[in-house]
Amino acid sequence: MLAHMGVLDLPPCRKCGNRSALVRYFAVGSADSLSSLWDMKEMLCIRTFTNLQWPVRTVSFNYTGEYIASGSEDAYVDISDIQTGRSVYQIPCKAPMNSVEWNPKYNLLAYAGDDKNKYQADEGTFRIFGFESA
Repeated sequence: MLAHMGVLDLPPCRKCGNRSALVRYFAVGSADSLSSLWDMKEMLCIRTFTNLQWPVRTVSFNYTGEYIASGSEDAYVDISDIQTGRSVYQIPCKAPMNSVEWNPKYNLLAYAGDDKNKYQADEGTFRIFGFESA
């Protein structure tokens, strides 16, 4: 299915994509800062997410298919409800995000970005969102 997704958008619009765990939807992030949710059976765009300002680099569905996480050069990772399109949470970030991925069994989100260390050298970061703090 991922090869077929490339047919839907012409470069440079298609930046990233992901299928929901329920294989009912797939999402495409694009250079115009929009993420779109597509119905796999009908091959129709059913929702557009407008919560980011920079080109979308990565998208991922949670294990229930209820939420979608999107990352870009914005100072946050956006988590949106796929039914309403509304942002339900934004994880603050200090650098552009290159990857977001939900745990296949729990609402835990791993995300990685282009952070720099105190000397401004590339360091990269990896964090996990969703653990309860003590």
